[in-house]
Amino acid sequence: MVTYAEWEQYVPDAMQREPQWNFVGYRKALFLYDLCWLDCDQLNRHPSGKAVAQQLIRSSGSISANIEEGQGRGFSKDRDYFLRVALGSARESKGWYYRAQAVLKSDVLQHRWSLIDEVIALLVTELNKKRRYSS
Repeated sequence: MVTYAEWEQYVPDAMQREPQWNFVGYRKALFLYDLCWLDCDQLNRHPSGKAVAQQLIRSSGSISANIEEGQGRGFSKDRDYFLRVALGSARESKGWYYRAQAVLKSDVLQHRWSLIDEVIALLVTELNKKRRYSS
């Protein structure tokens, strides 16, 4: 299994130059997506796993995609909306990993759930930080 530090070394500069790269939650969400891609290879080998793989890749990709969309909106209510959508997608991804437990190994699942929990915490912190400054 590739570590976050190893993964980060191979992210293209084009991605690292984007303003959302400064948000650790975004980087962790991209890492999750890349891991999810590998997990979906395994899921797609199982007849019942294909439907789970489709939902999992969609929901995990939605996390970073919504952070990107929100970043493009600047620091406004629109940005918060997309961060909340990303948060929902993170929670959905956690549920799809639960549904994948018949195919994926326990250590893989524990790692993914832990990573998703980290992304969720970072998104919640970011949303709460915005609320504190606007109060």
